[in-house]
Amino acid sequence: MPHESFVTTSRGLDYDSPPMRLYEKAKRLGVWNPSDINLSQDILDWEWLKSDERDLIVRLIAMFQAGEEAVTLDLLPLLMTVASENRLEEEMFLTTFLWEEAKHTDFFHRFMKQVTRTCKDLSTYHTPNYRTIFYKELPKVMQRLRRDSSPRAQAQAVVTYNMIVEGVLAETGYHAFSVALEKSGWMPGLRKGIALLKQDEARHIAYGIYLLSRLVAENPNLWAVIETKMNELLMPAIGLIGDAFVAYDPIPFGLKYDEFANYASQQFANRLGRLERARGQTIDEINKVTQDTIEQLA
Repeated sequence: MPHESFVTTSRGLDYDSPPMRLYEKAKRLGVWNPSDINLSQDILDWEWLKSDERDLIVRLIAMFQAGEEAVTLDLLPLLMTVASENRLEEEMFLTTFLWEEAKHTDFFHRFMKQVTRTCKDLSTYHTPNYRTIFYKELPKVMQRLRRDSSPRAQAQAVVTYNMIVEGVLAETGYHAFSVALEKSGWMPGLRKGIALLKQDEARHIAYGIYLLSRLVAENPNLWAVIETKMNELLMPAIGLIGDAFVAYDPIPFGLKYDEFANYASQQFANRLGRLERARGQTIDEINKVTQDTIEQLA
């Protein structure tokens, strides 16, 4: 369709809007290069790890690696949806979002190639629960936006992507790496990369909460859609976490399954609770709460 006007030569950009504040954060904090992370100590540390410790790290990264590739592949329809609604500030932030997901894919692949030098097909670590979310549900709800960009479809897509994949699964994975490696000081390159990924993902989650809150403010009936989708994905998400540990007895690094199941459940409750608080709020109130959250981000 032809353009009828342009934002920057009509109303102008709203630099105080949550998406533009996230864009500013991304420009300052998201500019890191996976190839600049020094993995030389990680290569040495790898030789000292036990075989089950190595296997757990490879298993976790196999899930992250495909997960980051999946979100890189599946984000574009959301960007196109936002662009079609002429929400330029949100589209500008989402351009950084896509770039960062690609960098995360790059980082994990570099680590696997340079440190673990694992040659086997890593999809053997992708259990039925993992495939339910990353092979089926995520592409289904994201690609549907190409033909159905309704608020309902957007809500289901963003719940799956930002609330479950990033807000529950990725956050729990970061916690696993932290507990396993921080105390020993092993794998400094991997830990640095994870810290940078976590910083990026915090902005992504903040945007997801903002978008879902905006959608609910504009369409109050969407709350039931969001709650239903969250609950629908809870079981495969918790099941996926259990799958990561059931292969080991005892679990390497002294990890305890219950700690991570509880951590994931708490992340789920936090996301759902934050969205529920947005019910009945005005757009101005949602913007204020989101802006306060963004100010606290690293």
